[in-house]
Amino acid sequence: QVQLVQSGGGLVQPGGSLRLSCAASGFSLDSYAVGWFRQAPGKEREGLSCINNSDGRSFYADSVKGRFTISGDNAENTVYLQMDSLQPEDTAVYFCAAGIPAHHAMCGPTYDYWGQGTQVTVSS
Repeated sequence: QVQLVQSGGGLVQPGGSLRLSCAASGFSLDSYAVGWFRQAPGKEREGLSCINNSDGRSFYADSVKGRFTISGDNAENTVYLQMDSLQPEDTAVYFCAAGIPAHHAMCGPTYDYWGQGTQVTVSS
């Protein structure tokens, strides 16, 4: 079965850290770009970061640059999002997605597979 399975997430205090995992099954992430997105209640989905597993290029949105780190482990067929210095405004449901990048693109614009989503809550 072709799918992305997310793990990690949960409740953390402000300033804390969490690591999200996005594991692929049924296909190899080697040629894919994997992006991380989040959606908070009442807000639009926000693209946070992506990694091109073919060449290792990565991108970060300004809102998470310097705090979040994306990495890929092709042996494990998994992409991670390390989230540090978390703040209450980071509270959202987080999703990973995988897609073959358009020609010369680092990531996107389309994603074929989506994870199930995981809740991240930052609160004291």
